[in-house]
Amino acid sequence: MDTLQDLRRDIDAIDRELVELFRRRMDVTRRVGEYKRERDMPVLDQARERQVLQNKGELAGEELRPAVITLFQTIMALSRRQQRDLLGQGPGNPGVLRWREARDGIRLPVDAPRVVYQGVPGAYSEQAALNFFGENSNTAGLEQFEDCFLALREGRADYAVLPIENSSTGAIRQIYDLLTQYECYMVGETTVRVEHCLMAPKGATLDTITHVYSHEQGLFQCERYLNAHPDWKQSPQADTAGSAQMVADSGDITKAAICSARAAELYGLEILAHGINHNAHNTTRFVVVSPRLELRPGADKISTLFVLPHEAGSLHEVLTVFAVHGLNMVKLESRPLPERSWQYMFFLEFAGQPDDRLVNDALHELAQTTGEFRVLGWFRSNLD
Repeated sequence: MDTLQDLRRDIDAIDRELVELFRRRMDVTRRVGEYKRERDMPVLDQARERQVLQNKGELAGEELRPAVITLFQTIMALSRRQQRDLLGQGPGNPGVLRWREARDGIRLPVDAPRVVYQGVPGAYSEQAALNFFGENSNTAGLEQFEDCFLALREGRADYAVLPIENSSTGAIRQIYDLLTQYECYMVGETTVRVEHCLMAPKGATLDTITHVYSHEQGLFQCERYLNAHPDWKQSPQADTAGSAQMVADSGDITKAAICSARAAELYGLEILAHGINHNAHNTTRFVVVSPRLELRPGADKISTLFVLPHEAGSLHEVLTVFAVHGLNMVKLESRPLPERSWQYMFFLEFAGQPDDRLVNDALHELAQTTGEFRVLGWFRSNLD
């Protein structure tokens, strides 16, 4: 009977053969790349690749078919990478150049920064800014999300703190869309535990309420509670704390706002109900956005965006990059491109250190594999 050591020796011998065969295969695919370069042919022939994978699967038999297809998907991804470099889709790739320009323009964190957020004092965004920059930081609320990006572009602010996703209701689409429009970078993140309260002017009770105001996300997150009061009219507003301010200014006991307990204190409102969001672990993730790239101590997460065509295999090819390099993808979000039917902008985040060769190789390959590639930032994960 074979011992474990004997079996491992057998595997080592087979692996040596596999490595030699792989070396020979890559030599042939290099020559294929040279052929394509001379004739200005594209690297990827999807119809042929599908047929090749089908043929390999049939050779393997039913039991090994899925594993063999996965094996050859990885091998073919490595071959495409080799051919892209040969065809001039390597160091001169626009996405790679854009990333290098950002790295060349890196800045140190700003001392005593001017920080903007969307909303008014008492907003969860303000709390996120204070969490990240400190209780005595110089913060200012602006009316719209886009106003924050404009303030960065025009030099009126050093950072903006913006909500990007909520654990109950998912992505905040406006922020993703604005990140595609403005040349900004994520340099940090923080989270705020959300506990929504129903608040109204002094003298109000649940029986006097007819209208409830909050940001649309606040209304969504309290949907179950609000459904128990079907006679209340729900009115989405620009932000939660702004709703509290408006209700306080009105003095109308038929009006209520959904916001934080801090907003009730700031605007002199009485809390009629605490913790009305249906998810007790409701948390919003905020990103710290800068007009220039920064690499702060402890940076361990990379955020990217890119465009993919609506065709079979395009997303799989991107995912293969992470499988090949052994990197952990932690976030993938898609947004439609309004002027290009059935094409999507993808936001992808993965774990990695700035000085890791595998990470830089992966960024290079992502730029080769996708369209309109950008690195949005490199920052320390902070999702407590």
